[in-house]
Amino acid sequence: MSRIKLEFLGSDDLKIAALLDMPDEAPAAFVLFAHCFTCGKDIMAASRISRALMEKGFAVLRFDFTGLGSSEGDFANSNFSSNVQDLVAAADYLREHYMAPSILIGHSLGGAAVLAGAGAIPEVKGVVTIGAPSDPLHVAKQFSCDIGIIEVEGKAEVKLAGREFTIKKQFLDDLKTHQLNEKIASLKKALLIFHSPIDQTVSIKEAEKIYLNAKHPKSFVSLDNADHLLSKIEDAEYVATTITAWASRYITVPLQANVSRPPVEKGYLLVEEKNKKFTREMFSDTHQWFADEPVAFGGSDLGPDPYEHLLASLGACTSMTIRMYANRKKLPLDDVSVELSHSRQHVDDCEHCEDKDKTIEVLERKISFKGNLSAEQREKLLLIADKCPVHKTLHGNLDITTVEV
Repeated sequence: MSRIKLEFLGSDDLKIAALLDMPDEAPAAFVLFAHCFTCGKDIMAASRISRALMEKGFAVLRFDFTGLGSSEGDFANSNFSSNVQDLVAAADYLREHYMAPSILIGHSLGGAAVLAGAGAIPEVKGVVTIGAPSDPLHVAKQFSCDIGIIEVEGKAEVKLAGREFTIKKQFLDDLKTHQLNEKIASLKKALLIFHSPIDQTVSIKEAEKIYLNAKHPKSFVSLDNADHLLSKIEDAEYVATTITAWASRYITVPLQANVSRPPVEKGYLLVEEKNKKFTREMFSDTHQWFADEPVAFGGSDLGPDPYEHLLASLGACTSMTIRMYANRKKLPLDDVSVELSHSRQHVDDCEHCEDKDKTIEVLERKISFKGNLSAEQREKLLLIADKCPVHKTLHGNLDITTVEV
């Protein structure tokens, strides 16, 4: 597992600081996490949920909204609209450099942000809210005593979670322009609502409003005895575990389901670009998978690289051919494994080569047999390995034609 520091441009072209938590294997899906009001990407709940999801095979991007944490900008000049713009910009970044997010998670006001922004991210299959208000204006209750000053003087210094923040009138005015009822009702994505019945910051009645306004599929999970910030480790892990189980109904592993799968004729293979880096989606008539390059070479490591595909083709064909022969001849072959590698080797003795520094491509194949086989049978199986169709193709008179269509 790895944690990658990223930057992308958010609202007003300001740099947004982000962290991408990547699992060791190809991610089950990409998740975009929006934190709570005045918090940051490193808040305990976001960090714990992100790590727990990563351990379950999800890649999670979390970021600091404009003016918070390590992101550029002045918090006093930000508002709910800029938060939504930052969220959509984060999704755009993932789409261009990795894969578009298929799950949005929002905590508190971040939950309102994902409800507001989900419609602008077509690849999203599911939206998750944690302790979220049904109306962004609800956040004003956290500094209700200062609203009069803000309305008259245009701004006020308010204390939130023990820290001083400048809240301007434009922030309040912006909140009033956002009515989420219509967006929730027309979400057209699976919705999972987490809320604690003892939440002292956002009443559980807000979860009820979201649930009643939303259309199915929708689910509600009570976070019994949890506080608003999910400060207990077991609460964050419970949320992550539940999200994983819930998402399995809407996301096909590996990566998100391709609902608009292109038609491919039997015997053909289609390769499509998935981002502006090296991730490619491969389609046969009945299967789809990914090719990529390692992160060290500028890729996203979401699938085997092209040479690994080549080795896999030869290795699979070799193993299948040996097994088919052994079964037909009723040989006591219990198991066969094939290990392959690719290299470019210098030709030390090349009598007929004009270029004495010539190198050649070498595919090394190591085959291991298990079973009560005689020496003669083992030798025969090694000879059969060279009869595999892919082996013959690589050694044959291969001509590759290219046309533009």
